[in-house]
Amino acid sequence: MNDIMTTLGQVKEASRQLLSLSDAAVSHVLRQLADAAEQQTDGLLEANRQDLERMEPSNPKYDRLKLTAERIHGIAEGIRQVANLPSPLRKVLRGYELPNGLKIERVSVPFGVIGIIYEARPNVSFDVAVLCLKSGNACVLKGGSDADCSNRAIVQLIHQVLQANGLDPHLVELLPATHEAAEVLLHAEGLVDLIIPRGSSRLIRFVRQNATIPVIETGAGICHTYFDEFADLVKGRDIVLNAKTRRVSVCNALDCLILHASRLAELPQLCQPLATKQVTIYADAPAFAALQGSYPDALLRQAAPEDFGTEFLDYKMAIRTVATIDEALQHIRINGSHHSECIVTEHHAAAQRFVREVDAACVYVNAPTSFTDGGEFGLGAEIGISTQKLHARGPMALEEITTYKWVIEGDGQVRG
Repeated sequence: MNDIMTTLGQVKEASRQLLSLSDAAVSHVLRQLADAAEQQTDGLLEANRQDLERMEPSNPKYDRLKLTAERIHGIAEGIRQVANLPSPLRKVLRGYELPNGLKIERVSVPFGVIGIIYEARPNVSFDVAVLCLKSGNACVLKGGSDADCSNRAIVQLIHQVLQANGLDPHLVELLPATHEAAEVLLHAEGLVDLIIPRGSSRLIRFVRQNATIPVIETGAGICHTYFDEFADLVKGRDIVLNAKTRRVSVCNALDCLILHASRLAELPQLCQPLATKQVTIYADAPAFAALQGSYPDALLRQAAPEDFGTEFLDYKMAIRTVATIDEALQHIRINGSHHSECIVTEHHAAAQRFVREVDAACVYVNAPTSFTDGGEFGLGAEIGISTQKLHARGPMALEEITTYKWVIEGDGQVRG
């Protein structure tokens, strides 16, 4: 415990170094990091292989854990994209002058030290470090044991680049993959300014209930697509397939298709592409009857109550049949996680009502929830998808991991 507290103290001290760095200097470091990641691909893949050997390929987390040369190239390109973005710091968010001559400005500043607790996703180590450095924050990474070899190789690479540029390696620190380290981080008052959890609903709930420093909650992604009575079948088929199967292990993947009852006859066509991807469907009674004989028996199940409101993170999907858009909205209210929701419809009024009434960070009309991603939104990488309503909501990129302070300039005024 003392060693961890010492490390956190070193991160806090290192964070002050970022206050005097120019954006150009930080961007230069990030571009060097992108180059180094590609140059050391083989070493990163070897470390990742050690993690993969400890996990069964059938585990839904396996895909999230896996690095490939192509994925590392994508990570490097993402780093370069962040490097090219304008700095979120030192922006005058609001400025005005009082009648007494005081000049008041609200200026964007870093939090200071951000702690991230996450599970088997080594790409998060890169994403968090890059976004934090670009936004003037030091960061403390607390990854899971499943990805420990990968995370250590990544942080070692980051340290090499920082040191080569005369920067304190404690600007990015990785804690041991232990429960004790998590406990210390959650109570590191005065050393860590903000905690962001990324992972399962159980992890997020644990952090929220136990942290004594501020938390921004990145919630589980229980995502729905409502196929309306006025939906286009071709659009809907492509949207459902992409939302469900693009990457099943991520938080923006589709979990439940809500179908207007008037479209039951077209359900086999809507789901046909899913069969080629071996997606198991948990269907309510009307949907089950509509799919019997046209969807593979081995992949078709009758839905149980617990199948609704489940984040599958696997090649599995529930189907719920509704008679009205009111029922669809009610189902989402009861079972959603405020992450990403979609309506497929050609009816403008239905789309507008869905957008207005659905309480989620991201609401889609005729586009899949798979787009919920900082990179896809043009924000560079993301540090997480916030499902809460205070400070930040949706993809949290550079602006969302800054705060602000008031700067008041006078000329000898005193208050009466």
